[in-house]
Amino acid sequence: MSVSEAPTSLLSTLSVQGNPLIADTNIPLFDQVKPEHVVPGMKALLEELHAEISKLEEGVQSSWSGLVEPLERIQDRHQRTWGTVSHLKGVKDSEALRKAVEEIQPENVKLGLRLAQSKPLYQAYMALKDSPAEWAALTPTRQRIIENELRDFILGGVALEGDQKARFNDIQQELAQLSTKFSNNVLDATKAFKKLILKKEEVEGLPATALAAAAQQASKEPGYEGATAEEGPWLFTLDFPSYHPVLTHCKNRALREEMYRAYMTRASTGDVDNTPIISKILTLKQEKARLLGFKNFAELSMASKMAELDVAEKLLEELRVASLKAGKKDLEEVKEFAKLQGCTDELLWWDVTFWAERLREARYNINEEELRPYFALPNVLGGLFQVAKRLFGVDVVPADGQAPIWHEDVRFFQLLKDGKPKAYFYLDPYSRPAEKRGGAWMAEVVGRSGLLAPPGETARLPVAHMVCNQSPPIGDKPSLMTFREVETLFHEFGHALQHMMTEVDDGLVSGIRGIEWDAVELPSQFMENWCYDKRTLYSFAKHYETGELLPEDMFQKLKAAKTFRSGTMMLRQIHFASVDLELHARFTPGGSETVFERDQAIAARTLAMPPFQDDRFLCAFSHIFAGGYSAGYYSYKWAEVLSADAFSAFEEAGLDQDDKVVATGQKFRDTVLALGGSVAPAEVFKRFRGREPSTLPLLRHNDLLPATAAA
Repeated sequence: MSVSEAPTSLLSTLSVQGNPLIADTNIPLFDQVKPEHVVPGMKALLEELHAEISKLEEGVQSSWSGLVEPLERIQDRHQRTWGTVSHLKGVKDSEALRKAVEEIQPENVKLGLRLAQSKPLYQAYMALKDSPAEWAALTPTRQRIIENELRDFILGGVALEGDQKARFNDIQQELAQLSTKFSNNVLDATKAFKKLILKKEEVEGLPATALAAAAQQASKEPGYEGATAEEGPWLFTLDFPSYHPVLTHCKNRALREEMYRAYMTRASTGDVDNTPIISKILTLKQEKARLLGFKNFAELSMASKMAELDVAEKLLEELRVASLKAGKKDLEEVKEFAKLQGCTDELLWWDVTFWAERLREARYNINEEELRPYFALPNVLGGLFQVAKRLFGVDVVPADGQAPIWHEDVRFFQLLKDGKPKAYFYLDPYSRPAEKRGGAWMAEVVGRSGLLAPPGETARLPVAHMVCNQSPPIGDKPSLMTFREVETLFHEFGHALQHMMTEVDDGLVSGIRGIEWDAVELPSQFMENWCYDKRTLYSFAKHYETGELLPEDMFQKLKAAKTFRSGTMMLRQIHFASVDLELHARFTPGGSETVFERDQAIAARTLAMPPFQDDRFLCAFSHIFAGGYSAGYYSYKWAEVLSADAFSAFEEAGLDQDDKVVATGQKFRDTVLALGGSVAPAEVFKRFRGREPSTLPLLRHNDLLPATAAA
């Protein structure tokens, strides 16, 4: 009997036997999981989990051990397996994997809906909370878990009946599909653009690193295997490490314009047009919110966050007012500088970044490319791990070869506390535009859990992965990073530290789990500040060939340039956050106004420069249409207030006072990093800082304080 003639049940058995996706291993078998494993593996897992849920519902007990613990086991198995699929989709995308995800996703969503809408489980949680004896016996952490679970049952539709419930579930299914399609379109649109340059004069101004990267990219194309940095040809893409140097350094204005237009209109035409998807997503989210009794999706989103809509918008307005004058001054200074350099053209959107960089170079006598040799990835990692040891008392050591990896460039590390294993993490550092989505992120592989501890251990240790898209090595040179890439690496490590340094054994709120979304960026943005701390910077800012330390004058220039165009940068983030809230709170899809027109109207208030009329950036705004930031992008600024204030505690202690820095670092470790989602983030912040947060440190760090406040 051939495989094609085998009964379906036998095929399923054959497919599941030995399937690495559902293997019972401590860490997923990333090196073995292939697209063909996804559908049979997930189907087998989902079938098992549905059976376990049915058994639990039939004999449910209103106790911690009889209710919460079995659910943690179920949710953990699902998260680990689907998390593996989602991770590979982000770092090793392929047409086969896309088809597999598309096929199994509806069944996966069904499991989530069943858990969220199980009345027996909801009633058991209610009974547990309503039992004075049982409730009093629970720790505050476990009480918070139960309260959050009850909230999430309501937000998940447990109270809906009949047609409303059916419609809610249909919406959830469709939103999952649309989110995946949106993300696929952005990746495809980014990959589709390729610009081959044959003439040397057309790449004038581009630094050697950018030319080498473009030549390396061209050498992968048939017929151009001999491409060199000096003679070309050069191939440019919309992948950020390729796109950004062109906008920043290339004297060829026509090339800058072509690439800017392509970047700002990604996924807005043809087969990959996300415009109708945006409209559908907004419509469905609005309908979902109303089914649950909310006026709009923004209010639904914030039901599980620190802020409420009016409070978030009040913060954005406070920051807008503080930044607008500075942003307008930034623009006028760039225009004036360009004019003095003989530029007679009106400065347009593809010109501002170029001339702003020339102004920065002239004002601070600092060149981004001159800094790269001092920021080799191996050195930067060494400095990053040193600051973690200094502040938090942990050691990071290589553990390559101890865990499966999905690409040869991926590193694996172990985090030690008092010489004992505390956690592990992956690092996937380089851009791979053909298969890896853009941006940078951190996510969990597994979380800390006392319940799921291996035999003889008190807890299962957490494992994280950090994914970046920085400049890859060229030839025999290491990855030479821009300073922004250094900041990004510190940022993602901050997320990873919160996941890995948790002391919470209740798995549902350990690490990054259970933390309100608008607080998750606190440790990541906090870590960025250490890039400007002299002691920290000089632990890694060494020339990759000579070992020479970054010259003192370059360090001073780097610090002085920190707030260059800070008003502009602040306004940019305020604009994204404001558009996000507006679209999810007050915009009506399908009306007389398009999302792009609403975006333009908001830009008139939030940006110093009139917006680009053909701007379709929303079509690539994956954060809010394919990620977790819908009606939540304000979280970056909300958490930045917290992170700036947290870092100001170290400034007040004295950054040159090592004993005080170490003591403050331990306090940060024992609150922000240790408590995870076990305590409300507002309370966590107060335990660290001793008071409510203030916006003043953020404004001061960005040189945006009014003169009277700064005095």
